[in-house]
Amino acid sequence: MRTRLIVRTLSEICVTVGVLIILLVVYVLYWTSVRADRAMDGEIDHLQDRWATGTVSAGAEPSSRPRRYEPGASFAIMYIPRFGADWAKPVLEGTATGTLKKGLGHYSRTARLGALGNFAVAGHRRTYGDPFKDFPELRPGDAVVLTDGTTWFTYRVDRRPYRTLPTDTGVIDPVPRASGFRRPGRYLTLTTCEPEWGHSHRLISWAHLDATQSVAQGKPKALYS
Repeated sequence: MRTRLIVRTLSEICVTVGVLIILLVVYVLYWTSVRADRAMDGEIDHLQDRWATGTVSAGAEPSSRPRRYEPGASFAIMYIPRFGADWAKPVLEGTATGTLKKGLGHYSRTARLGALGNFAVAGHRRTYGDPFKDFPELRPGDAVVLTDGTTWFTYRVDRRPYRTLPTDTGVIDPVPRASGFRRPGRYLTLTTCEPEWGHSHRLISWAHLDATQSVAQGKPKALYS
């Protein structure tokens, strides 16, 4: 009887642990994504409301010294047609854990959007909305389009994603290491985790500024290509 009791107890413990693991997986894979999608949609709505009322921050290169983006606040929307016609994510200032739960994060020490230098952005590959789930699909010539409410900035990807270590901070330098760029320019760097469900490495994609146009002129053709 004692042996049967022990076996039964262990079986119940295993079942309980199994249920808890399943619930954890559901939370990680589903619920965090639901919450993140809501948060990102909310950030986009907030930005569009601000822009509609005319409360837009200065552009990339105003005549006076540009103000720093507000930490944790959204300031732009990114579109990557390669990831789908409906793919649109807010870009917020900073790469803190809480910030990346609400969208993509701008590395605060890098250039402003559209400015001379390297505008570098990080995003989750999996969990919290999976914004960069399809990152490996990026190809040379792909458009990455951003707007700050006054201007459309179209960047063009220059090479397939590059794999490196998290300690390789040179990939977000003004002239990013290993990018193939040889002189100062207006660059974009996108970063995410590698492998898909891990974080031992990073995937990097680099692009150069290809075109700009006023929001008043309508949406750029690159959004539909």
